[in-house]
Amino acid sequence: MTETILYLTRHGQTEWNVEKRMQGHKDSPLTSLGVLQAEWLQQRLKPIHFDAVYSSSSLRALRTAKIAAGSNHVTIKPIDELKEINMGLWEGQRIDFIQKHYAQEYFDFFNQPHLYKPTGSGETYTELINRVIPAIDSILSEHKGQKVLIVTHRLTLKTIMGHYGNKELNELSTLPDIESTSLSRISVKENVPSIEMYGDTSHYQMAEVRAWSGK
Repeated sequence: MTETILYLTRHGQTEWNVEKRMQGHKDSPLTSLGVLQAEWLQQRLKPIHFDAVYSSSSLRALRTAKIAAGSNHVTIKPIDELKEINMGLWEGQRIDFIQKHYAQEYFDFFNQPHLYKPTGSGETYTELINRVIPAIDSILSEHKGQKVLIVTHRLTLKTIMGHYGNKELNELSTLPDIESTSLSRISVKENVPSIEMYGDTSHYQMAEVRAWSGK
């Protein structure tokens, strides 16, 4: 039986993550901890030979992909469709500002995605689904029977996992959060996907995490 396996991760911690700013299609560099997170993931993935590596075209994801892919001598293919949900006017803004001025929209963004309406020229979750799921389906079609690494973003990855886990859009908020460089895995056999791992962070070196968080 042919099995296709997708290994999916979120980029490492960024400066805007630390500053509690929304990123979306805008970008900020990985922090030193973000680089370490990608290196920890690289160590975990070292035994796996990837037939292909795909990344969001955002620089934070591409840098994570280059580190995490390690000794896999595979060309990383950047794809715009794997970028984070476009957050419109929120991008670059601090979360406390957004909560103050767009309280209902912010609540819907994380808790009622089926009701969320973007501020400005951002995307709805339906538009995100219509962008990213065909891209993943195309990857699955092109790499049948192979192992593929995909580096993307928090909400894009959560949406992917919800879709292939047969969750409705209004159930998306019930799924656990996606941590930086956490590892998820989807296996596809006979065109039937199954979630084998979701947001696993067992490769984190907790002493380093505590040192960076000051705990």
